[in-house]
Amino acid sequence: GVSSLIITHTLSWFFCLFRGLFSKKHIEPKSPSQNVPGWKLFGKVAARESPPKDSRTIQQAGSGGTSPTQPQHGRRKNLDFEPLSTTALILEDRPSNLPAKSVEEAQRHRQEYDEMVAEAKKRELKEAQRKRKEMKERFKQEDSIANAMVVWNHDILPNWDNMRNTRRVRELWWQGLPPNVRGKVWSLAIGNELNITPELYDIFLSRAKERWRSFSETGTEADDGASLADRESSLDLIKLDISRTFPPLFIFQKGGPYHDLLHSVLGAYTCYRPDVGYVQGMSFIAAVLILNLEEADAFIAFANLLNKPCQLAFFRVDHDLMLKYFAAFEVFFEENLPRLFNHFQISNLTPDLYLIDWIFTLYSKSLPLDVACRVWDVFCRDGEEFLFRTGLGILRLYEDVLLQMDFIYSAQFLTRLPEDIDSDRLFACIATMPMLNGNKKWSQVSSSKHKKTGK
Repeated sequence: GVSSLIITHTLSWFFCLFRGLFSKKHIEPKSPSQNVPGWKLFGKVAARESPPKDSRTIQQAGSGGTSPTQPQHGRRKNLDFEPLSTTALILEDRPSNLPAKSVEEAQRHRQEYDEMVAEAKKRELKEAQRKRKEMKERFKQEDSIANAMVVWNHDILPNWDNMRNTRRVRELWWQGLPPNVRGKVWSLAIGNELNITPELYDIFLSRAKERWRSFSETGTEADDGASLADRESSLDLIKLDISRTFPPLFIFQKGGPYHDLLHSVLGAYTCYRPDVGYVQGMSFIAAVLILNLEEADAFIAFANLLNKPCQLAFFRVDHDLMLKYFAAFEVFFEENLPRLFNHFQISNLTPDLYLIDWIFTLYSKSLPLDVACRVWDVFCRDGEEFLFRTGLGILRLYEDVLLQMDFIYSAQFLTRLPEDIDSDRLFACIATMPMLNGNKKWSQVSSSKHKKTGK
């Protein structure tokens, strides 16, 4: 009985299979006009036919030629255009299964569309005017730099000692040095009181390479008589700081064109001044010099710059002397910006919270590189006074914003300044900050603060 049931079930299955195969009808392909209709935003329209094109038809289409129009089924006859964007859809009539637009609604849609087009044209015109203005300013700046370059190369630099302090040169200096003479002017302005020669740089560079070689072989630096407690000259710290020096440029990081050069200058300095060693922030100063000077000249300027009283106090972390600089700064801060000074006093925001980073790197980390270089221009002319005057200029530039901030937001803002600082606006604010307290200048106020501690 079971066998009979299985045989009967099998025969039934084969019978259904053969019936399906032999009774299947042959489906004829549909003509192009019978294709499934396409869809549009409002209603159903017939799909467009896409006849094969030969090379001549394609060439005519690419060159702007017209091809014979093909019949388009299902397209509404009352429209003589096809919407190219969603803004044009407001001009479409509704599909036939919906109520038609009223005259008022159609007029309103037309007005809205015209307003959108007019607004778009207005924006495009405004953008074009902005670009033309920027281009005009750029050409004007390039002409100014070219003219200044001629003056510096032909008139000032050949007669440096006689002309450096003239009114004409000081005015040109304030406007910013041309990039191709910047390094030369910096070297002359910083000077070389230490009498460092390129040969001396090679000697200390050789010592630095020997130390690095010893470090890579033994894992410890060669002993040069200075304890690690007195300086931060480890190879790891230099490598770490170099990797964080102007990272967007990617020219000082490992694999960049200036990585080894910056490493050499910093390493040679740690051997030249083991009493100072390497301090975080030095890499930014050395990097700016390397961008404007040759290797040996950059080292000479770097060593002499860090030997200035203000820089030496900060990089040797002389806390008492640093506090005296902050106190002198506060005198001029209160004199020039009394409202903001009182606001900071109430918020307990002291100058060391933002000045240390500014002074340590000479603003090269805090300001955009081009603005920082212009600050360096005048710093090389006026000395440490201009560093603190620049600080007052920054506070003046953002005074209205800082007056609305509490301690935390003010500290965060000043330690991470906006990246879109305009140099002309900043220098206009610096110009309004005279370093005078009554009849006393910066040097007199600063020296009086130092005398109180015997330094």
